[in-house]
Amino acid sequence: MSFCLPLKAVIFDMDGLLIDSEPYWEQGEKHIFGELGLDLTLAEKLPDTLGLRIDQVVELWYQAAPWQGTSKNEVAQRIINYVVRLVKENRPLLPGVEYALNLCRERGLKIGLASASPYGMLEQVLELFNIRHYFDAVISAADLPYSKPHPEVYLQAANQLDVNPIQCITLEDSFNGMIATKAARMRSIVVPAAHHFDDPRWSLADIKLNSLEKLTIENIT
Repeated sequence: MSFCLPLKAVIFDMDGLLIDSEPYWEQGEKHIFGELGLDLTLAEKLPDTLGLRIDQVVELWYQAAPWQGTSKNEVAQRIINYVVRLVKENRPLLPGVEYALNLCRERGLKIGLASASPYGMLEQVLELFNIRHYFDAVISAADLPYSKPHPEVYLQAANQLDVNPIQCITLEDSFNGMIATKAARMRSIVVPAAHHFDDPRWSLADIKLNSLEKLTIENIT
């Protein structure tokens, strides 16, 4: 795909792209919702929550099966705490992360992180794996009015990087993130999980890879 303006920035998602944390979010949701006495088979009837902000996931569950005695904010925080603990215990850095970050640096691109996870969690994860120094901007959608698939978090990232959105490229693992990318008028690289890799919805992306290890200089030029 050709562009009139050269790429100047690359923006990474975190969960499912830098760290293999999506299973931990699923475990955390099941654990906490189970403690609330909810029927966990409800998950099969809910929309795709991959890439959604945790308060949005909690709201979907609450609409499907309202509970008493515990605020939605408290439920969301309990899930976040559960996931952070598992990340720290298991350190699930995905293959190719430092390779991809170094490639972007060699290309002279600014690097951002744009995630639906809370800002405090983003900083903890980057420090845990000693990769914070690669990032020129770290943006959380947790406190924004809208989260992915809305483009706001990516537009905020472009603004903080001082780069026109059409000169940005994102790396994502979720459909919601890909949609947010396209709505922000950015170029999209997707790195889907193996069980989603052949889904035809990825046709919206510009490039599809099975690992960050497969990223090439041509992909970000």
